[in-house]
Amino acid sequence: MLQVTRLAKSHQTPQGPLPLFSDLSFDIKAGESVALMGESGCGKSTLLHILAGLEQADKGQVLINNQDIMQLNDSDRALLRRNYVGVIFQQLNLIPSLTIADNLAFQARLAGTLDTEWLHNLVSTLGLETLLTRYPAQLSGGQQQRVAIGRALAARTPLLFADEPTGSLDEANAEQVMTLMLALVKETKSSLLMVTHSALLAARLERAMTLRQGHLT
Repeated sequence: MLQVTRLAKSHQTPQGPLPLFSDLSFDIKAGESVALMGESGCGKSTLLHILAGLEQADKGQVLINNQDIMQLNDSDRALLRRNYVGVIFQQLNLIPSLTIADNLAFQARLAGTLDTEWLHNLVSTLGLETLLTRYPAQLSGGQQQRVAIGRALAARTPLLFADEPTGSLDEANAEQVMTLMLALVKETKSSLLMVTHSALLAARLERAMTLRQGHLT
């Protein structure tokens, strides 16, 4: 589902390029769940953004559905992301001017894959039935987190990236949201790559990788 080969990325500084990571190679199989761990600032979110086609790497290859996103133009990358990739952002990125119902359906509508029965199932499972006419600013942090997860899963993309999907929640809510997310990911048979600082959450996935000093272990 995802194949990464010799990926490299540097940040530009006044002193010159500062390598963030180099020569990263790994793959994620269809339906596999993988945790990406590492210290703050090591490049986990940047890597996730590159894999999702939201940021450019310096070199390397990222194959999604046998297409190298590094070789695609902006519009083709957006099309591939819309059809094959769901993203749960660390900052959630809900659209403030849309109701919760419209936020949930947003990507699926764009992709032309909106399934009202599946969306109803998501709403019920995530406990959002009474919130559909509200706007993101009217929800708690935990409720917004559930909406972000629902939006990413509504399109049933084969690949899901999650950047600290429970990072802003307390332990009890994080555990509950994580359980719901993993159950829904299993139901959609999506591949999952999740950035997390938590060893406890990482242990719930099939395997874990650690980004340390620019390399994966």
